[in-house]
Order: sequence, then C-alpha cells, then structure tokens
Amino acid sequence: MTPQRLAHWLTRRELLQYSAKAALAYPALNFATAMVSCGGGSSSPPPPVSDDQFLDQIERATFQFFWEQASATTGLVKDRALAAGTDSRTDASIASTGFGLTALCIGHKRGYGDPAQIQSRVAATLDFLANQQTNVNGFFYHFIDMNTGARVRSSEVSSIDTSLLLCGVLACRQYFQDAQIQSLATQIYNRVNWPWMLNGGAAFSMGWTPENGFITSRWDTYSELMMIYLLAIGSTTNPVPVSSWDAFTRPTLTYQGLTYITNLEAPLFIHQYSHAWFDFRNKSDKYANYFNNSVSATNAHKLFCLSLQSQFSDYQSNLWGITASDSASGYVVWGGPPAMGPIDGSVVSCAAGGSLAFASSDCLAVLRNIRSQYPLAWQRYGFVDAFNPLSGWYDPDVIGIDAGITMLMAENQRSSFVWNTFMSNPEAQNAFAAVGLK
Repeated sequence: MTPQRLAHWLTRRELLQYSAKAALAYPALNFATAMVSCGGGSSSPPPPVSDDQFLDQIERATFQFFWEQASATTGLVKDRALAAGTDSRTDASIASTGFGLTALCIGHKRGYGDPAQIQSRVAATLDFLANQQTNVNGFFYHFIDMNTGARVRSSEVSSIDTSLLLCGVLACRQYFQDAQIQSLATQIYNRVNWPWMLNGGAAFSMGWTPENGFITSRWDTYSELMMIYLLAIGSTTNPVPVSSWDAFTRPTLTYQGLTYITNLEAPLFIHQYSHAWFDFRNKSDKYANYFNNSVSATNAHKLFCLSLQSQFSDYQSNLWGITASDSASGYVVWGGPPAMGPIDGSVVSCAAGGSLAFASSDCLAVLRNIRSQYPLAWQRYGFVDAFNPLSGWYDPDVIGIDAGITMLMAENQRSSFVWNTFMSNPEAQNAFAAVGLK
C-alpha cells in the first residue's frame, strides 16, 4: 500500500488502540423479555436451522449490541465493545450510530424488543443529534463520547461517517410513521452544507478539523463514497451539482477473468457500505451496474483468498474473507486482490456478512462454517470481529460498523427491507434519477 493510500485509510478509520479487558461491567438496560440472550461462545455446535433462521440468529444477536452498547440518553452507539457483553468504554462513533439507527428499524419490524422502547430510543437519538450534538455545517465528528457527545481526541469532522449516520437517520424517517421522528430526521439531513465539504473542488474532502482545516485527501476514487454524492445531489436545501457524480475515478481491475471497478488498494467493505441502504439492483448509469460490480468484487475476493491456500491452509471454499478489521497485532486494513496488508490467515466474518446480498450461497457457507466449527468466534453479540484458526487467536471485541454491515445485509438478503425502506426517501429516488441510474 502506498503511503498516500495508507493515509487515506488511516484517516477513514483511525487506528485506535483499545484494551482487551474492561474493568467494569456495562449494566444491561431494562428491556423486554422478548430480547434474546445469545450466551458467550458455547463449546457445542448449534442445532441445524434453515438459512432464514440462521440469518435471524445473526440479526438478533447483533441487535443486542446496538441496543445494549448505546447510551439510553443520547442514543450514540459505541465504536466497539467486548463481544461477551460487558464493556466500560465510552467511545462512540457517528458511523456506528447510523448502523444502529437502521438496526433499530429492523429490530422493531422483527420484534427483537419492545416496540415502544425501540421507537422511544430512535426519537431520543434523533433529538440529541438535532439539538445537542455538536456539528459543523451539519457534519459530525467521527468519534464522540457516547454519554456527552464530546469530540474524542483529535477526531475529524467526517464526510463519510456523517453520510453513514444520515443513511440511518433517513431510514428511520421512512420507517417510523411518527411526526417527531420524521421532523427531526428531516432537520438533521436538511442542515448539512454539502458544498462546504467540497472545499472549492469537484470531489468531497474526507473531513475537517478545527486545528488544521480541511483534510487534503478527497473522495476522488471509487470506494464506499457513492452514498456521499447521492445524499448531496439529492439534498433539497444544500445540494451539489449533478456533475459531482463524475468527480471520482472508476479504475478497473481484472482478476482471474473478473473485471470490475475498484479502488486498487482498498478493503472489501468499499463494495458493501453504500449498498446497505441504496438499492443498486437492476440499475446502471453510463459507467456500470454497481450491484453486479460488487458481485464481481466479492467473487474475486473469494478467489484471492483461495489463492493463498499454500500459505494459509485454513482458507477454504467455506472459510475466507478479510477486510479492515482487528487482528492479533491490532487494527489493520487488509484485503485483496491485489494483496494488501499483513495477511496472516485471519478470517473476518463481516467480509462474507457484508456481501450476503452479492453471493448469498458462498457467504452463507462461510458464516455457517464459522458458527458451527469455531464456537469461540460466536459470543453474545454474534460473531467476534475477527479470528485466526491457525494461531487460535479470537478477537475479544466486536466493532459496530462491522457488525452493522452484516446485520443490514442479512436483512436485505432476507427481505430487502432496508433497501425498500431507505429508497422510499424521495431524495434517494431523485438522486438516482439525476445521475442516470435507471
């Protein structure tokens, strides 16, 4: 990875170093008995279930993370937490909160908890974001304290993480037929000053800090960026020109006969995140069918992992997948093709989980294999962030955005619920039409 591209991804996720142990137990919130308890890594394999039941187990467990590891007052969701369920850390991320708001929609629809409590949590979260959480021209700091909303360390005002939040906000606006929720969500979205984040250029800056101003790196090469441009083009209050859709390059890669648009040095999640909310199925613009593009990217990634079998014998047709995640050596940005990062045989469940809609049978085979053959990889909140079958290392944590992309794509695979809900936003439909996605 080039120094410039490494700086790109360090800006994106910041290599936070956390302790693997929490000194204090996080108190469980008072919740209805309908909330399922998923235990902590039983040594016995789970009983056989259908694919739909299996995905439901994943979603139920992940929902617990977004419910328990968020402030009941602010609604801000932790960036990460101990997979066993007790955690005293207070660092939240605005992106994890966006996934969490969408998880609350799913949980309400699926009956994972008391409906009134879930709706109340959504309203409280949106009220805090609208009226108390610090914003700069409508954009939010990447990392904040879950209890106060205060900026954490030197965190940046982030264009992509604000966009992830807004996707969750707009999902709630369409799902909950509640005047307060809809009004707050509209307020949060409409106040974003998208042209400001362009900073005089054609492509969006990655962010801004009060100490140094705009980050010089821009969202100018294909990645998870599509949501930023579509949200900005669809804005009715502070839009950017439709020509912004042409402001990022779309380089192609051919690997084992598969040709697709990608960022030539980037993890698999770049092909997943925008697709969690925006429904690109059966739609193309003058450049590509982006859904099919992610199908090819997922298939290429599987082939890439299998090509490493001589080095890492654990990689098999039903055990593959690496993307930006924890590792035994800390947080890393890794993937391929081409090979990127210190690949060591680790498996990251959200690589397959986030691609469930693109290669369902292959990804289900991976997740089922992990669940049945590696019981320590399944804890209270579902899959741990990563593990290494060769060394016996299991991550003690789950990460909000990694658990979130798995949950949302599992629901999309089951019912298209997130897609259908989010795409009912007129701004999303208008953005698609404006950029020629038809």
